[in-house]
Amino acid sequence: MASTIRSLPHPRPPGDDGVGHWYRTVLGWTVAEGSPVALATGIHFDVLEMPAAAGAALLRRAAAGPVALQGGRMRLLVAAGSAEELPGLLDWLDWGGVALDLTATGAGGRTTAPAPPGRTGPVPRGAARWLRPPGRGRGAELPVLAGLGGSGDAPDLVRLVAAAATECHRLRLLRTGCARAGRGERQPLAFS
Repeated sequence: MASTIRSLPHPRPPGDDGVGHWYRTVLGWTVAEGSPVALATGIHFDVLEMPAAAGAALLRRAAAGPVALQGGRMRLLVAAGSAEELPGLLDWLDWGGVALDLTATGAGGRTTAPAPPGRTGPVPRGAARWLRPPGRGRGAELPVLAGLGGSGDAPDLVRLVAAAATECHRLRLLRTGCARAGRGERQPLAFS
């Protein structure tokens, strides 16, 4: 009598809920160890992060790749290697030294994985979610420095960063102005 050998599926890490499996098998992305499920940055993509209000204004005026939202922060996926370019790019765009609340996470970092697109069920409060989900084989949609890779279809990283810096600065000025107005201070007519 022949015995049948069955293979058992690998156990999922606690808190995975199949999310990590989807990122590994469908998109081929690297999933970082731990809970909640996180995606390793600097391999397939980097993350440009800003306040959600600035990000919403940015999305109305600039081309972007996949975009996630978590809490009050918006995360735009950009080409791997972009995070290390951000400080120099901001300097070149004359935004160096300005407090923008615009950051990037690259090699060695991680970002919380949103639930895969189309996943039904309740989303826990504060959980990451996709506003513009990534697609299979759509790495060309990640913003990249023109002439340094990607396809002609990819949004231009310089334009994206310039628009993001502008929106972050605009939000900062708006918040500062509202705080001053609430204290009865006079508002300047021009920005210095």
